[in-house]
Amino acid sequence: MAREIFTAEHEAFREMVRSFIAKEIAPHHGQWEKDGVVSREVWLAAGRQGLLGIDMPEEYGGGGDLDYRYYAVLNEELARSGVHGPGFAVHNDINGGYLRRLCTPAQKARWLPGYCSGELITGIAMTEPAAGSDLQGITTTAIRDGDDYVLNGSKTFITNGILSDLVIVAAKTDPSAGSKGVSLLIVERGMDGFERGRNLDKIGMHAQDTAELFFDDVRVPKDNLLGEEGMGFVYLMQNLARERLSIGVAAQAAAEAAFEQTLEYCKTRQAFARPIGRFQHNRFTLAEMKTELTVTRAFTDDCIAKETRDELTPEEGAMLKYWNTELCKRVVDRCLQLHGGYGYMTEYPIARAYQDVRVQTIYGGTTEIMKEIIGRGLGV
Repeated sequence: MAREIFTAEHEAFREMVRSFIAKEIAPHHGQWEKDGVVSREVWLAAGRQGLLGIDMPEEYGGGGDLDYRYYAVLNEELARSGVHGPGFAVHNDINGGYLRRLCTPAQKARWLPGYCSGELITGIAMTEPAAGSDLQGITTTAIRDGDDYVLNGSKTFITNGILSDLVIVAAKTDPSAGSKGVSLLIVERGMDGFERGRNLDKIGMHAQDTAELFFDDVRVPKDNLLGEEGMGFVYLMQNLARERLSIGVAAQAAAEAAFEQTLEYCKTRQAFARPIGRFQHNRFTLAEMKTELTVTRAFTDDCIAKETRDELTPEEGAMLKYWNTELCKRVVDRCLQLHGGYGYMTEYPIARAYQDVRVQTIYGGTTEIMKEIIGRGLGV
């Protein structure tokens, strides 16, 4: 279907992103999957190309453009190409919002130039071994001591966990105040007591570094407090709709790519002297997927347009994340089945997609949590 939300400038940007992926990512991604982490050079290359901090002020090296559609294009093209190693979405879509809105002028001058150039890679640490979707259940503490916060605790499943130079850490500055006692602190590489654990061995997304983080009496200067003390939970809730939108956008693009690859396969793969796509069952399966993808594309583009106008609600973000990731999981599974035995071979993109997309219904809030958010919005 024709997409009406993008201008000629966005499509020119899309072509540039495709060229960047073909030159800077695709030739190296196989090695990065073996290494379990991408090269820092791809982050620097992304910075030089203007793919980091598109919405950051120009005075700090950013693009100065708040139009979310550029990030949507970037996320779509990375997902279509099946290159999940560079954690640009966490850096841009999630952490960028916190840094742009909450940093003081001094903090912006200190961190944003490196953020935009790719010299400072960012992560965000919310999830703990015993607290995932329940952010109020975190136990990491940051107790004020003079001009510092003393940070203790651990986090897990942290994207960019190995490479990150700046980590936004959610911690309880007042453990007795519940959600009102949560604050956000910037922890920097090299701070005493800040250690990284394993680069976690995952089912898929092998090139993306996902790590455990440990904080043992880390003294974090009060100047590294992000926003106001005790407002961390509010800040997290305000930004989650954007995070879930970015996941939904990538899921839609990944599902469309899997379908397109499978459609071509069904046109060329022969069985019983004819293409397998001509068998009624397979043709109906393709027809069902095409219909679902077309309907979902309309909702996805509507949400992209609303985010561009700063009108996307938390419930809509949850609906998009829930629906698109579940659809992507379902489409990729059916596409693999249509590939037969070849679908189980890792040299085929559909096999890698099967591994990579499974996590989408979990990170950023599970499907079950998304339904809870949607249900609460209904007043029941």
